[in-house]
Amino acid sequence: MALRAQPRKLDEDGLWSYALRALGQRAHSAYELKQKLAARAQSPIVLNATLAKLREYGFTDDRKFSETLASARLRNQGFGRSRVLRELRAKRVSSSIAERAVETAFAGADEQDLIHQFLARKYRGKNLKQYLAEDKNLAGAYRRLRAAGFNGARVLAVLKQYTAKADDWDGIEGEE
Repeated sequence: MALRAQPRKLDEDGLWSYALRALGQRAHSAYELKQKLAARAQSPIVLNATLAKLREYGFTDDRKFSETLASARLRNQGFGRSRVLRELRAKRVSSSIAERAVETAFAGADEQDLIHQFLARKYRGKNLKQYLAEDKNLAGAYRRLRAAGFNGARVLAVLKQYTAKADDWDGIEGEE
């Protein structure tokens, strides 16, 4: 079993190039970028200088990052509010910035329409009325929708449109 070589430590110019390459591959929150650069920085002084330069150029703006991520998750994956909020918190974006970005991204979105679209996309080719008539499939769809960040009460309201078995789940409707 070969041991993996330690990445070489970078001076200020090398760290700046590394940061630009990392940002070119995908967007990072300020925290993520700091952690990534800290592993490669020669010293804390080099790290702080590079982070200051990135801030000066506007490359570490969590507000822009969170707005972009929230709108992309809504548009591309069709996720719900809580999933996007959970993702932003995992990336260590401040709660107030994350909540504002999610509110902005989801301002014109109807959650029930998003749930219908999510079901249509994930269960493409299936007759949902027949498929959700089975308890295990109904439970699986409910779990999948909740994991995708949709409100429990709204998920049940949509599932009730496909099967009467969802009426038996009224006890968990208030769950958030």
